[in-house]
Amino acid sequence: MNLPIYMDYHATTPCDPRVLEAMLPWFREHFGNASSKGHVFGWQAAEAVKIAREELASLLNADPSEIIFTSGATESINLALKGAYEMMAAKGRHIITVSTEHRATLDVCTHLEKMGASVTYLPVQEDGLMDPDTLELAIRPDTILIAVMYANNETGVLQPIRTIGEMAKKHGILFLTDATQALGKISVDVLRDEIDMLACSAHKIYGPKGVGALYIRRKNPRVRLSPQMDGGGQERGFRSGTRNVPGIVGFGKAAGLAALEMDANRLSVGRLRNRLELGLLQLEGAVLNGNSRLRLPTVSNISFTRISGNRLLEAVLKDIAVSTGSACSSASPEPSHVLKAMGLTDELAHHAIRFSLGKYNTEEEVDFVIQKLGKTLERVREPGQLKI
Repeated sequence: MNLPIYMDYHATTPCDPRVLEAMLPWFREHFGNASSKGHVFGWQAAEAVKIAREELASLLNADPSEIIFTSGATESINLALKGAYEMMAAKGRHIITVSTEHRATLDVCTHLEKMGASVTYLPVQEDGLMDPDTLELAIRPDTILIAVMYANNETGVLQPIRTIGEMAKKHGILFLTDATQALGKISVDVLRDEIDMLACSAHKIYGPKGVGALYIRRKNPRVRLSPQMDGGGQERGFRSGTRNVPGIVGFGKAAGLAALEMDANRLSVGRLRNRLELGLLQLEGAVLNGNSRLRLPTVSNISFTRISGNRLLEAVLKDIAVSTGSACSSASPEPSHVLKAMGLTDELAHHAIRFSLGKYNTEEEVDFVIQKLGKTLERVREPGQLKI
């Protein structure tokens, strides 16, 4: 067993060696621009992009023409939200989202409010789940878009995506889901779940950083967006710019591997997560945050009383890599907005640690983390009565 032990797979994953192997030739031997139509180098690159598009589409049960490659899920969410709002502002300006969404969604909604949008931020219950009845009550005649995350990045809580998709369909409203954490971990089917737009990133499924995608439904309904980057008209005009061929090839390979290995990984990682969680929750003052059943098999979000999450991280930093929440918000001194929206006090939210596991973790590592955390808590905890 090598130290430090990595248990921050929701922040990013190591690149699968098979993915790296698939990418390497496209940096040097086959370096052509996928938009170069006049020679073999461009043809080869375009064919590689086509194959990757097919692999990702297959994982989503989408048509390859509905996959638009971007630099990552954040760009995809920006394109979906801003592009839909600009295209549909004449029809309506109301957007519905959830208070526990990733900052990539919440911050874009804040920006759109400055542009004249009206945004409803739905609350969640104590377990992190939103209530579909509350969503239906929030729908107005001018509602144009619903944006709900498939699986929460901090707690792993799974929202009722199919119910939301069917509701959006019934009312003729577009439905966007940020499936960044769900993709490759559980089955994600855009047709089954009535999803109109879906954002995802390669680096969450053992692919490279700097490449993502946006699924855009082409029929029933045909989704129309205003592009947010103008230029050469690549990616059906939705996302101009030279395509990142090596990254796209890596994303396609990672998607193909996820399709083949998802079930086995879900079971093996789930067993490790359960073993870790069982051990950690036996420690004094440990509290699980989020629904214990309707969640991803890869993550446990646990608050440890009488010690801040940051102080606990500092104490185990040399041996264990975990986080206090979203990697994208790690610079913020404020407690997690996700946990606060679930009703946690500032104290319990500040005391939370996210343990997210992946396919390269082992039982030996899990047992070490349980033992290490137990000893560390005994040593560095602040004196006083436990507050749960």
